[in-house]
Amino acid sequence: MKLKFWGVRGSIPTPGKDTVRYGGNTPCVEVRPDPETLLILDAGTGISKLGDELMLSEIPVRAYLLLSHTHWDHIEGFPFFNPAMKEENEFTIIGSSHNGIPLRSILSDQMRAMYFPLQFDELKAKINFRTIEEDVFSIGSTKIEAIYVNHPGYTLGFRITNGNKSLVYISDNEPFNSELSDSVMNKVEKPVIDLFKKVNGNPNSRIAEFARDADMLIHDSMFTPGEYKRREFWGHSDYRFALQMAVEARVKKLVLFHHGPHHTDDDIDAIVQNCKIELQNQPHRPECIPAAEGLELQV
Repeated sequence: MKLKFWGVRGSIPTPGKDTVRYGGNTPCVEVRPDPETLLILDAGTGISKLGDELMLSEIPVRAYLLLSHTHWDHIEGFPFFNPAMKEENEFTIIGSSHNGIPLRSILSDQMRAMYFPLQFDELKAKINFRTIEEDVFSIGSTKIEAIYVNHPGYTLGFRITNGNKSLVYISDNEPFNSELSDSVMNKVEKPVIDLFKKVNGNPNSRIAEFARDADMLIHDSMFTPGEYKRREFWGHSDYRFALQMAVEARVKKLVLFHHGPHHTDDDIDAIVQNCKIELQNQPHRPECIPAAEGLELQV
């Protein structure tokens, strides 16, 4: 299973001299579980560059776009995804609806005339939609599992398994706190909150179990622990929580993802160094690396 990162930043694109090494585009990850299958995780601004590369091939593109959720930083690149403008291409977009609003409507609304010069119905590629909740399904020889995570917008995490290799992608997720879960500040939907409350013991073990023994876990690490104390209910994790999930799940490799827009390249370097220090005292020590635009990995 091969993957390439095209966007690793959270919330808002951050171009500039302080984000050159890790990149400033918002989430998009290319995953090829086998030579015949192309999965695209999220459609942040990074998907534009992926599209440019796909346009270089004369072979029609058949791909599956798995959306973790439809916040802007995860869909704002889709209108600039050039392969969607070629009629020989075909895409299946998979994700959750939101309070009865169909997935197709959510994506097409951001391309209405007052926002964008090209409307969704003018795209020439064949575009299919599949609305899911927590689910298990197959794409060819690849098994896909979906789980709701603790982030507003009916947000999904995905586990992708092909053969004996597995990748878990949890782009946006916040530590679940049972005592604070019913706060008026919490914007996570009640059905998702109820799923966490049903867990015996630590509700966050729901995430750890989902990632159990995965070869790779890509997890939200937007904040430092100090920053997180001032940003509860923002729907994101600090790097220490990402480490905790990786250790409990006994994954082989943790990839820190969804870097804070306020974090410079040097800040991310410091976070990675802190992770390596903290792992020295853990019973399980996964490899810990930061996601970076252009980084290619093999699971």
